[in-house]
Amino acid sequence: MNKNGFNMEYEENYDEAPSIWQTRRYVVAVLAFFGFFVSYILRVNLSIAIVQMTSNTTIIHSDGSVHYGSEFDWDYKVQGLILSSFFYGYMCTQLLGGWLASRIGGKRVFGFGIAVTSFFTIISPPITRWSVYLLILARVIEGICEGVTYPSIHAMWANWAPPLERSKLATFAFSGSFVGTVFAMFICGFMIEQFGWPSVFYVFGVLGLLWYVCWIIFVSDRPEDDPFISKSELRYLRRTLGPSSEDQKIPHPWKAMFLSPAVWAIVLAHFSENWGFYTMLTQLPTFMNAGIFMALPYAVMAITLQISGHLADHLRSKKILTTTQVRKLFNCGAFLSQTIFMACTAYILTPVGAITCITVAVGLGGFAWSGFAPNPLDIAPKHASIVMGISNTFATLPGIISPVITGYIIQNKTSNEWATVFFIASAVYLIGAIGYGIFASGEVQTWAKATEEETEMNLDDLETAEMIYNTDEKN
Repeated sequence: MNKNGFNMEYEENYDEAPSIWQTRRYVVAVLAFFGFFVSYILRVNLSIAIVQMTSNTTIIHSDGSVHYGSEFDWDYKVQGLILSSFFYGYMCTQLLGGWLASRIGGKRVFGFGIAVTSFFTIISPPITRWSVYLLILARVIEGICEGVTYPSIHAMWANWAPPLERSKLATFAFSGSFVGTVFAMFICGFMIEQFGWPSVFYVFGVLGLLWYVCWIIFVSDRPEDDPFISKSELRYLRRTLGPSSEDQKIPHPWKAMFLSPAVWAIVLAHFSENWGFYTMLTQLPTFMNAGIFMALPYAVMAITLQISGHLADHLRSKKILTTTQVRKLFNCGAFLSQTIFMACTAYILTPVGAITCITVAVGLGGFAWSGFAPNPLDIAPKHASIVMGISNTFATLPGIISPVITGYIIQNKTSNEWATVFFIASAVYLIGAIGYGIFASGEVQTWAKATEEETEMNLDDLETAEMIYNTDEKN
């Protein structure tokens, strides 16, 4: 029996080596990946479609008349309002999503959010042609529903992600967001050209509903409830995470959370990363109207996210760096690099130079995500969904503010106007690096420890976790 109360004696030959499908925590990660994949297509598609929706083309009306012009006469201010409307709703349900997930489980909350968003995506084309205000309302509702996704998935990881796998499982799932962005930027342009802008709403809305069916069938909130889990995996999860309770009503130390420097370090980092990300996400189609080049930064980010997640867990498991050091190194290192490359973009506005700098700046965000994104699980495992809810509430503000500010700045789309946009993003990254470097922590916070007899393993007790992990892998 070790100091955490885990019996290190192990029964041999109790199970066959599990296949990938039988390793249920990986199934959860894969389906979560595709959930974020779909959800980001549902939010990115409008940023791409709006280019054709407002471009001058030959339009044939139902009465046979023909004229040359745009289907929707929206100026940049209106377009900025439309693109930011999603985030007004998105910001409102972050805390609610974390709280609901801690009460009724992350599975239902995560699935419901994406399913309802998919439905409103499907009905977007007809209501857009009816009224721009209905489109804005639909996007607000979509934001409300998607707002629960990031906090609720942390409630899943609290039950499914062992200490030494939290970085790679969380970052793998989150990378679906950026793979979805790449896919949308690459495919949506082709679909719009061949089938018209409504096609991206119909096709991916239906895809989201199909994903929801798979999520409901194959995923459980707790390992104990999964009918397909192997005995070895269940034992491994319970030994490293402690027994999970059917009672989801966990008391949350609200005041302590809101006064915690470690929580606000996550908030600041998340805000800073999202400022650059959302600025590029909503404005790249305007800055460079070329699908493959628009997708490149997010393709690089999806790759770096995978590498950084595995590297972070490796550095922790081998005790090369502590959890705190890993989180700060990855996050601050990425932010400082992004500061430099965003500033370079402002000076180098040639096509090749701008694409290169933007690709490196956005791509390095993968390392930042391996810093702050799993951090709520480090500092408060049982309250991770709430911490992520707090973090993502503030991190949604860039999605609201950035498109509007950019819309006012780039009235004429001159080089100086775009340089201002990049300088602002560079400054935000720098502030994020300084704040996270000073206040971040990888230790379980005092307010997050319910009792001295708490059964969950301390995340920095990596020697014990590694012993259990290696024993299970051999069996």
